[in-house]
Amino acid sequence: MMMDCSLRLIHNSPLSTTAFLPKKVRLFTVKCSSSQGFSSVGLAERPWKVADARLVLEDGSIWRAKSFGASGTQVGEVVFNTSLTGYQEILTDPSYAGQFVLMTNPHIGNTGVNFDDEESVQCFLAGLVIRSLSISTSNWRCAETLSDYLAERNIMGIYDVDTRAITRRLRDDGSLIGVLSTEELKSDEELLEMSRTWDIVGIDLISGVSCKTPYEWVDRTGSEWDFNFSARSKENLHVVAYDFGIKHNILRRLASYGCKITVVPSTWPASDTLKMNPDGVLFSNGPGDPSAVPYAVDTVREIIGKIPVFGICMGHQLLGQALGGKTFKMKFGHHGGNHPVRNMRNGSVEISAQNHNYAVDPASLPSGVEVTHVNLNDGSCAGLAFSQLKLMSLQYHPEASPGPHDSDPVFGEFIQLMKQEKVKA
Repeated sequence: MMMDCSLRLIHNSPLSTTAFLPKKVRLFTVKCSSSQGFSSVGLAERPWKVADARLVLEDGSIWRAKSFGASGTQVGEVVFNTSLTGYQEILTDPSYAGQFVLMTNPHIGNTGVNFDDEESVQCFLAGLVIRSLSISTSNWRCAETLSDYLAERNIMGIYDVDTRAITRRLRDDGSLIGVLSTEELKSDEELLEMSRTWDIVGIDLISGVSCKTPYEWVDRTGSEWDFNFSARSKENLHVVAYDFGIKHNILRRLASYGCKITVVPSTWPASDTLKMNPDGVLFSNGPGDPSAVPYAVDTVREIIGKIPVFGICMGHQLLGQALGGKTFKMKFGHHGGNHPVRNMRNGSVEISAQNHNYAVDPASLPSGVEVTHVNLNDGSCAGLAFSQLKLMSLQYHPEASPGPHDSDPVFGEFIQLMKQEKVKA
């Protein structure tokens, strides 16, 4: 089809008065013709994706965006993560159940997805919010694009949204409930009502991410990734790991340190654990409010003092409650791979990977409990120990994945705690 049109452009250079560029007037004419006389306006589709999604926050703000991954409508708590890498580990971290993860790093998707970096058997987060979705992948390990990966797992994502502005809003106002939707028939008012009538506080999210039956874990950190060979124990210590939403790399690090691991569900009775006569018990990370899972607190309370225990993240909070302390919801939590933590025992500073919205109130803990680590950003409790009850805990993730490995030696400390108790027995 031929079309008639003409475009005349006159350019008068703003630099024409300088000695380097003489005054010129340049004339451009573009012509085309159409034998059928149709207008060219609106005949061609736009070569780029247009906004087709909304993020509606409970404060009434509406953010237009472009969708990728799955489509539909989903509600969740919006949190921001400051990690520069590791979006796939974040996607598969069960601790993000019920949450939209907003990445502050603007460029996401450039390394694609590979199936060696997954932290669980599926994605548990409610959705992903990013600034710029990479149009290509460049990594020798890439097996799939991020967009295809999310679509296959029915996880919603949006991009071309002002993530910096949303992050500032979350830092000022705290974590907000939001609704992601690609459904045009749903009005802004409907989505806003959904965000204001849903709450993540008080909901048991652990039961939805935990395994259903016990199993043995044997996989160690691959030799190409393991940097701490010297710390491996020659003893085959048996650890029972409670799965509150456990990350695979916690299990790999324990196995690499010489542990035989039995993973049990979150509802596994303490009596059955003690019958297994393990050398130690790990209480894992997990999503949501520790006050919403009193059955888990009871389990922890029945086990501590009898055998060495180690709590990570949710496990740390459950230990705090089992000791008689209180937990509280933080303003916007800690999510990222660059949080400084001071080890109060030796004065060293660790750069840590963190993911939690709740913290233990150290003032509520009984006498004898030692605060071993403190978050240097806000002074919150990041680690506990109680030698009389043979327990230790960290609020953050010593296995990293993604993140720095400063805190990996804590697994060795747990090994030593179990060895000391074994010698006494």
